Amino acid sequence: MSFGGSDAMHKSFEFLFDVGGPNGYLVHRVLPRFCAETGASAVYVPVLLGGLMKATNNRPPWQVYADVPAKVAYERLEFNRFIAANGLSKFRMNPHFPPNTLAAMRTLVAAARAGQMAPAVEAMMAAMWEDERNLSDRAEIAAVLNEVGLDGAALVAASDDPDVKAELVSNTERAVARGAFGIPTFFAGDEMFFGKERLAQLAAALS
Repeated sequence: MSFGGSDAMHKSFEFLFDVGGPNGYLVHRVLPRFCAETGASAVYVPVLLGGLMKATNNRPPWQVYADVPAKVAYERLEFNRFIAANGLSKFRMNPHFPPNTLAAMRTLVAAARAGQMAPAVEAMMAAMWEDERNLSDRAEIAAVLNEVGLDGAALVAASDDPDVKAELVSNTERAVARGAFGIPTFFAGDEMFFGKERLAQLAAALS
């Protein structure tokens, strides 16, 4: 897998993500096997889910289908089936959901610029969706990064850099311009795929 920058493998796809999306976490956990099976590299692209949804007038399923309880129940069933099928038993629904991930995603952009995106993404994904940590809190973000040997305070401080802020905005605006409306979104070239349920279609496109 790749976490931004150049890709040495002969084919790659973009994975647009925000650590505040549970489906993004599930995809993050299955991507190593997916990449091994397809021979493709995943390029992680941090975007702001809240900004993406606001720009496209998108709403979460439990709001869209509030008057269709059977649909909401089925969405939950499929979510749990994916967890069971992939052995993702460490998943825990975060009690702080939905989080404000602006600081977290800016920090990940800063980590990418420092060549530390891979460990930073893994640390935050695990903290959010396995350890029930509150990643809306800058001090908690720093603590999570410190625990995996990174300089959390420095990376959180770097998240305030105007260029870092602008990069996250640019990533999100570019995603909207390309047709993205939620997380997880994948791009194989200019072809877009949305949702963990589209991984088979993405694999076919990569082949």
